[in-house]
Amino acid sequence: MPPDQESGRAAPPPPSPRRPRSLLGRAFLWLVGIGLAGTVSVLIVVAVALSVAYPNLPDVSDLQDYRPKLPLRVYSSDGVLIGEFGEERRSLTPIAEIPQVMKNAVLAIEDARFYSHGGVDYIGMLRAAIANLGRAKSQGASTITMQVARNVYLSSEKTFTRKLYEVLLTFKLEHTLSKDQILEIYMNQIYLGNRAYGFAAASETYFGKPMKELTVAEAAMLAGLPKAPSAYNPISNPERARTRQQYIIDRMEENHFISAAQAAAAKQQELHIRSAADDTRAHADYVAEMVRQLVFAQYGDDAYTRGLNVYTTLNAVQQEAAYKALRKGIMDYEKRQIYRGPEEFIELPAAAKDREEAIDDALGDHPDNGDVMSAVVLEASPKKIVAERQGGERLEIVGEGLRPAQSGLLDKAQPKVKIRPGAVIRVMKTPKNTWEITQLPEVEGAFVAADPRDGAIHALVGGFDFNKNKFNHVTQAWRQPGSGFKPFIYSAALEKGFTPTTIVNDAPLFFDAGVTGGQPWEPKNYDGKFEGPMPLHTALAKSKNMVSIRILQAVGTQTAQEWISRFGFDPEKHPPYLTMALGAGSVTPMQMAMGYSVFANGGFRVNPWLISRITDQKGKVLVESQPPLPNESVRAIDARNAFIMERLLQEVARSGTAARAQAMLKRPDLYGKTGTTNDSIDTWFNGFQPSLVAIVWMGYDQPRSLGDRETGGGLSLPVWIDFMQTALKGVPVMEPTPPEGVVNVNGEWYYDEYARGGGVASLGGASDAAAAPAAPAGGDATAPARAPAAPVEERKSILDLFRN
Repeated sequence: MPPDQESGRAAPPPPSPRRPRSLLGRAFLWLVGIGLAGTVSVLIVVAVALSVAYPNLPDVSDLQDYRPKLPLRVYSSDGVLIGEFGEERRSLTPIAEIPQVMKNAVLAIEDARFYSHGGVDYIGMLRAAIANLGRAKSQGASTITMQVARNVYLSSEKTFTRKLYEVLLTFKLEHTLSKDQILEIYMNQIYLGNRAYGFAAASETYFGKPMKELTVAEAAMLAGLPKAPSAYNPISNPERARTRQQYIIDRMEENHFISAAQAAAAKQQELHIRSAADDTRAHADYVAEMVRQLVFAQYGDDAYTRGLNVYTTLNAVQQEAAYKALRKGIMDYEKRQIYRGPEEFIELPAAAKDREEAIDDALGDHPDNGDVMSAVVLEASPKKIVAERQGGERLEIVGEGLRPAQSGLLDKAQPKVKIRPGAVIRVMKTPKNTWEITQLPEVEGAFVAADPRDGAIHALVGGFDFNKNKFNHVTQAWRQPGSGFKPFIYSAALEKGFTPTTIVNDAPLFFDAGVTGGQPWEPKNYDGKFEGPMPLHTALAKSKNMVSIRILQAVGTQTAQEWISRFGFDPEKHPPYLTMALGAGSVTPMQMAMGYSVFANGGFRVNPWLISRITDQKGKVLVESQPPLPNESVRAIDARNAFIMERLLQEVARSGTAARAQAMLKRPDLYGKTGTTNDSIDTWFNGFQPSLVAIVWMGYDQPRSLGDRETGGGLSLPVWIDFMQTALKGVPVMEPTPPEGVVNVNGEWYYDEYARGGGVASLGGASDAAAAPAAPAGGDATAPARAPAAPVEERKSILDLFRN
């Protein structure tokens, strides 16, 4: 180092030249600066968002008492679901009652770290982001809490603002609710297809079982639905649903929710998916609709969202027996009718795939009607039909199975009747498990059964099929009761001194125009025969028209009109003419049930009732009704009258027009009366056992003859017997105790005052025919067809029929 010339000290070394900063370093610092600035900006934005948005978030505290929309459900008295009304099928299930296997399946696929993160799963988001780098389809990272926030409070639009609100709501939910509360809301709120909301409803919808009975395989199938309910629907997309199910089972194993052995077993389990045709609810659509109208009248639109549970007086076993019995009776009648031809004809393409699609489309337009199923004909000859049902099922119809449609297999059959390839037909399984061809019926029917002691409805079928015809024939159809009305005329006669042994002449009657005020009238017995003098009990058992007319003449039509009102009939629908004796007025099957109940219960008037209680979704009773048992304040007729009428109706079921009842059921406590109107337009059987009254009606909606040989005993009575075979199983024999004031003489019962020669001993010929008008002026001169003042059909409010 050279010395300093002025100081003599050595001079300092010269400074090193500065190296220029690298371009990469400057870029890094620039990016860091931008990043810091961006972070600060984001934090500022978030802070502003939190200060502005967070206070405006919806109040989530109401979810602590979570109350989703719950449908109106209708149950039988023994707890069987018979109807459900509401936009959303849902069963609110507390988290403690959700089976662990269902929770595990959901957590495995939706949010395995649910119980360890704070609402936003950052690890899951990072994993999803990495996975999405190599995927064509993105992988979601929404947690269950985020889904709850979105499903309950937000729309599904994909915007930054909506996502920000979702995250903020997620934090708020996590702060306000427990993890179990959040999971409970999710598992009850989520939409899972087929109008099912929540996993409890989905379990019933897809498997027809309560959620607590689900297996690992079934739970995994349901857990696949939240991602895309339509795409993974096991009914409409079984293959895709199964693929996702298998993946979820793997996820359950990976998360140690199940063992490897359980996973293998679950993958092999064959699942039985429930279709719409597999509905296991009792067939009580008409009852469910009646209840819906009644509850809506009370609660309005809230009826469909409050989760009301309505318990009816219906007995599920008896209801199913009534449904099957009436349908069987109608279809048995249908087999005797002329074949009307296929419902439609379609072209069958040559290509197999196109042909299958055409068949599926046709069968979709003609859905099965219970056990009356649709099929498309592939081959047809007089000796064999080959047809295909939905799902590719092929069936053959041969021998007796062809008989109902034999006319459609003849070469000379009309084109619209001819059964040929492409024809859409109806088929049924026979008791021998073979197939037979049939057709949807045009005839209708009604059935109602009630407890005569208090009016509780035990079974009600308003027609052949609710989806085909929603008109409730039990409460809305006003029809002629025919001979089924005679017991009420006989009851009036007992109060006029008649006895079971009063002799009445079954001889011809003729009323000229001067008496009728119109055309002459010459009534006939059904069989066209006259048997001369006979006791009252024999006349009713044989349903003799001439005897009934003579009795009504003696009683007086005005008196009889007043008397029938005691049984609940509308007097104005039964004009005071002699045709009333033959049932030419108008009644509903429900009225007949309540009318015969008076005979069955010892003379008391009861009103029909259907709803026993209504509860909210937590089981709290909101409404409870129990009508009083019959007492003297509601007495309609004297106990003596009811007792002797029972005796007369018992003879009908033992040896008269309904003798088949006792022959088939083999018990003495059966009572009833057949009814067949003029020209066999309406057929009835009205009968009871002391604990159960049941009414059957059959006829066409637009009145026309059922056929010359069709009667109440041939059409309606078999339905009643089929029902009673089930309904009376295990019910002890109940014979009435004679009331005070009656006495038995030589095996016959009388009022005390008429037991030894009193009362009306006999009633002779027609010399007193002018005692009352025979028929309305201008009426049918040859038969009591229909009283003009009583319309055949008329709608009446169900509320009027069921008011207490």
